[in-house]
Amino acid sequence: MLRVVILGAAAGGGVPQWNCGCRVCQAARTKHPELQSTQASLAISADGNHWFLINASPDLRQQLIAAPQLHPSPGKLRHSPIAGVILTNGEIDAIAGLLSMREGWPFTIYAHAKVLATLKSNSIFNVLNEKTVCRQPIAIDQAFEPALPDGSPSGIEILPFEVTGKGAWYLEGERRATNEAGDTLGLRIRDKATDKFLYFLAACAEVTDDLKSRLRGAPLVFFDGTVWRDDELIAAGLGNKTGQSMGHVAMSGEQGAIASLRDLGIERKIFLHINNSNPAWFADSAERQTAERAGWSIPADGTEITL
Repeated sequence: MLRVVILGAAAGGGVPQWNCGCRVCQAARTKHPELQSTQASLAISADGNHWFLINASPDLRQQLIAAPQLHPSPGKLRHSPIAGVILTNGEIDAIAGLLSMREGWPFTIYAHAKVLATLKSNSIFNVLNEKTVCRQPIAIDQAFEPALPDGSPSGIEILPFEVTGKGAWYLEGERRATNEAGDTLGLRIRDKATDKFLYFLAACAEVTDDLKSRLRGAPLVFFDGTVWRDDELIAAGLGNKTGQSMGHVAMSGEQGAIASLRDLGIERKIFLHINNSNPAWFADSAERQTAERAGWSIPADGTEITL
């Protein structure tokens, strides 16, 4: 069976964000601590003993402490059940947590060649010695099976596919293109023994016909929920960028995720990578109620799902 632990559901900065006094962050610090959420990441396993992370958020250390499934085995001085990390982009939200895994435990990083090149070009990631932490390139629309520490198959098949998005913001001065191959990946994750599967899309700027075809009838979809409305940051006085300009489709609107994915027969739909500006965090908000009526949920950190 495929086990999934939601390590975090928030977008960059988490909830509350350290320097943000917006309505959501203030509530999370005071009367509504249940709103607190770390930055988006999943852990997946086919056997319950070996786990693979989907992205390594800056909050990874905190997330690993909070998830007993990912603790070292009792009685072992050095151990981790984490066998690998699969990266879907090169954003800080997805790669910074790798630096919290620098204590010499072997695992494999799986990522598009473009993301691996970004890691290679930044010497700080040399703290992950490549003799211990292997870096394995993955290709668009080519399924692969991540390996267990002894080299045996994990029982999980992962198919990366291209999603409309945007390159990492800190590379904007180097690459002007809004989206290039390998910048933003979605993942189809399948348990080979049961054939159960899910989709993971932490970033998506457009729900295309190809994407609809892929997601149709899926048992479970984790989907980009960064903003409720495209001009959300501007309207709230928190920034000058739209969701689209950052590479994220809004939850609402005619071209938004809720409307675009409405009639695809997806059994379970979960938003993640939710920005602190998004009013859907509030359980009693009109936005949350609209999302829930359409079959969407917003998860708490630590939630485990079994397929």
